[in-house]
Amino acid sequence: MARSNLMLAVDCGTQSLRTMIFDPSGSLLDMEKLEYNPYYSSRPGWAEQDAELYWNSLVQGCQALAQRSPRLFSRLAGVGVTAQRDSMVNLASDGHVLRPAIIWLDTRKAKGSYHPGPLMRRVYRSIGKDAMVKKTMRDGKCNWIRENQRDVWEKTWKYVQVSGFLNFRLCGECADSVASMVGHVPMDSRHRKWASPQSLKGRLFPIEKEKLSPLVEPGTVIGKITKEAAQKTGLRQGLPVIACGSDKSCESLGMGCLDPSVAALSFGTTATVGVTTLRYFEPLPFLPAYCAAVPGRWVPEVEIYRGYWMLRWFRDEFGQQETDEAQRLGVLPEELLDRLLQDDPPGCRGLMMQPYWGPCLKDPLAKGSFIGFGDVHTRGSVYRATVEGLGHALRDGLETLEQRGHFRSQAVAVAGGASRSDLICQITADIFNRPLYRGQTHEASGLGAAIITAVALGVCSTLPHAVESMTGVGREFLPQKQNAAVYEQLHDVYRRIYPRMKHLYREIQQITGYPEV
Repeated sequence: MARSNLMLAVDCGTQSLRTMIFDPSGSLLDMEKLEYNPYYSSRPGWAEQDAELYWNSLVQGCQALAQRSPRLFSRLAGVGVTAQRDSMVNLASDGHVLRPAIIWLDTRKAKGSYHPGPLMRRVYRSIGKDAMVKKTMRDGKCNWIRENQRDVWEKTWKYVQVSGFLNFRLCGECADSVASMVGHVPMDSRHRKWASPQSLKGRLFPIEKEKLSPLVEPGTVIGKITKEAAQKTGLRQGLPVIACGSDKSCESLGMGCLDPSVAALSFGTTATVGVTTLRYFEPLPFLPAYCAAVPGRWVPEVEIYRGYWMLRWFRDEFGQQETDEAQRLGVLPEELLDRLLQDDPPGCRGLMMQPYWGPCLKDPLAKGSFIGFGDVHTRGSVYRATVEGLGHALRDGLETLEQRGHFRSQAVAVAGGASRSDLICQITADIFNRPLYRGQTHEASGLGAAIITAVALGVCSTLPHAVESMTGVGREFLPQKQNAAVYEQLHDVYRRIYPRMKHLYREIQQITGYPEV
């Protein structure tokens, strides 16, 4: 009988769910991808999804693997789930979903119940964080449900992340990893537990203790596949379900980032730069470092909310030519858009972009901008300036982390959809002026979940051993000296754009009412 030493990783993203089978060497043996619309919106700014869609996609993915690769499927030793962050599900005591999941793209606003006293208001105002505290509370969807759907809140047994919901459906236990608790929930990341009701987090998100799921460290066995889940998915009853972490935390692990020497870049819908550290420190005031998918470690992270979604925005608004041609050729439009990156030299003849096209942690009123237009610029210039602007923003984020954490990263690793582009990777390496590594698989989040699962099941002896055995460099991009020299000077300019623009951003918001605060 073949040895059970394969791992099933479930990666539930915003636009698709992947069920993946990995072996102890980190090879992706088989994968089923189920795509769906990222959300539906019944009102402007709302973004909701039927949580049953996530579960049904998991079921269909498992069934497809079991039918296509029965021998591999029979060798599964355990299951690990990673999922999108800050997308919450209201579960009733009988396990059914009470309302659509409000996902992380939702922009509705709550009133909130925390009203700081005069002293704390002065403190927040003195450090320039009064607007940020208010915005954070208003963004809490738990507050909106309490205020607008009281009956739903009162019936809620557990208020859980998507990962916690899928764990529950698989094994009947509602526990989740501390590394999954990213979002508008009362999480005390420093102490790796739920925050007390008296803390700032507890006041901003006053969720009753009994409605919060039990938290465990990554690599903990949450439970075992139930009879009902086995009948639906084809997974063997009794198969262990392992606590993993959010998609970003598992992605960092799947890139092999165990310490700050290599920073992790995510070229996803939300772009991030983070490092894995043994010491807790906040990347920005009032912004916690998240619990890493490595027990006892944290990931300080800087986020660009809309990130590489901007490339999709460009495709939809300006890339009809490439979209039509790609359809004829049977390729992705992004492959053809890469050609536009070669139309301008590094620095894009002075056109620069600042990517605050969504809530900015530095300033919730910040807006995006293009600066330096001239008659030499084309739509290709806009595309390259967008890629360069994202690179500068990520480098600025890493430099913030390095300054606050007193370290220097020697290289950066990259994952996410846009990392498939060699040109985008090379431009980023030039902007950072550091080596950039791209992994052997684009499914870094799933690989991270498989690594955690392999260690928990004893397939690999230790986490460092698993990372060494299961991750590898697919391609290295070295900075090109001449290009890096141009970007070095422009980066100094980039860093001065925001301080000079922020007062104008505020005036624009006051006049137009956008963005809503």
